[in-house]
Amino acid sequence: MLTLVIISALLVFASTKPCDTEGSNTELLLSLNKNLLRSLENQEGIPNPSVHLALRLSNSHNLAKESEHLNRLKNNLHNDIQSALSNSQPVSGLLALYTMALKSSCHDLNTVTFTVNGRSETLLTHLKNQMELEKEHIAFSHRPLTNYYQYSLGVLALCVSGIRVNNHVTKKLIKAAEHEHFKHGESESVDTYAMAGMALQCVKDSGSHVQNAAELDTALSKIKQKLLASRRLDGHIGNEFSTGLAVQALLAMGSEVAECSAPMEAMRTAARSNTYHNPMAISQTLPALQQTSYMAIKSKECLHEDNTLVLEPIDPVVVSPSQAKVTVIVQVVTSNGAAALYSVDVSKGSSLLEALELLKEKDVGFTFEKESSLWGSFLSVVNGEQARQSDRRYWHLSSDGTALTEGVGDFKIEEAQKITIRNMSY
Repeated sequence: MLTLVIISALLVFASTKPCDTEGSNTELLLSLNKNLLRSLENQEGIPNPSVHLALRLSNSHNLAKESEHLNRLKNNLHNDIQSALSNSQPVSGLLALYTMALKSSCHDLNTVTFTVNGRSETLLTHLKNQMELEKEHIAFSHRPLTNYYQYSLGVLALCVSGIRVNNHVTKKLIKAAEHEHFKHGESESVDTYAMAGMALQCVKDSGSHVQNAAELDTALSKIKQKLLASRRLDGHIGNEFSTGLAVQALLAMGSEVAECSAPMEAMRTAARSNTYHNPMAISQTLPALQQTSYMAIKSKECLHEDNTLVLEPIDPVVVSPSQAKVTVIVQVVTSNGAAALYSVDVSKGSSLLEALELLKEKDVGFTFEKESSLWGSFLSVVNGEQARQSDRRYWHLSSDGTALTEGVGDFKIEEAQKITIRNMSY
């Protein structure tokens, strides 16, 4: 039955239907590519290795700007990771993305080192060590130090770099897929299934996991089934922001996702409506729209690349403040279940972050702190209570009962609504 479900779903993915003209699709890809390249000029905090990955996997390049960004990664991001390693902080995901970003630019990974406690070791050695720590943590606590998304990233980064992944490390990922441990809160994480699918497919293609070949094939089938079962009526897989990784994974695992299939059309529709205005979202979607995946990094040669991508100067956009006001009710639910309600009037079109800043300024007892990530700002402390990764807790955001798929800096307030901020575990 499982085989029939997968085959029928794949036939739907491979089927064609009327879709946009080739010229229109090409123009959209070029626009997304330029938006991603332009985001480098406005990046705050550490440079984003995922953005670099997408630019390097693209068909069009601005090699000068990509080189500038590579240098920023090798300095700013490198120093940030160095600091985390020195303080014994788990950085598997960031280290993996940094590895793949360098590999996508054909940089010699053996020349990149970190010095911890006076001892200098290569980037790949540190990544392998991080994965061992993650694996050992799973052994006694049944979960990684970070999460299975970062764990999958680590496996994928080692594999595409030509490093044989420890069988015990791979087996932990296989077992997690088998027992459906890829969750965020109570919901299954399509992003994690997708990343795990690419990681395990890379291991299979490398031929290094022959001891448990049957288990590996079963895990890959399970992951593919989960991705296909997560497809919505509008064509998205999971949600608008997980579809790119899901399509990448299906492509990597050998599924045909036709140019005019529903997921491709869904991503194009979302892109044209500016859903992917966050650089991280574009970076995961653009490779999928070009029908490639992070797996392509393994064979990248950086030869004879197109270098015609040029950014035209754009006139600054003057946005007049909106006169319309909407009321936002903010409910904070702490870990012990205690709830507090607040109200604030904000200009229509304000971001949720701006609304929270206004509420904080009202001095009504609402306080919060935020931290930066590759996706933008996220809430770390609300009303004095922390929700830290080390404690397996996070602040879950919802609007009128529907979970937000965007972060506090990206979600826009267009109408009166109730925002719930709840301290949850995972």
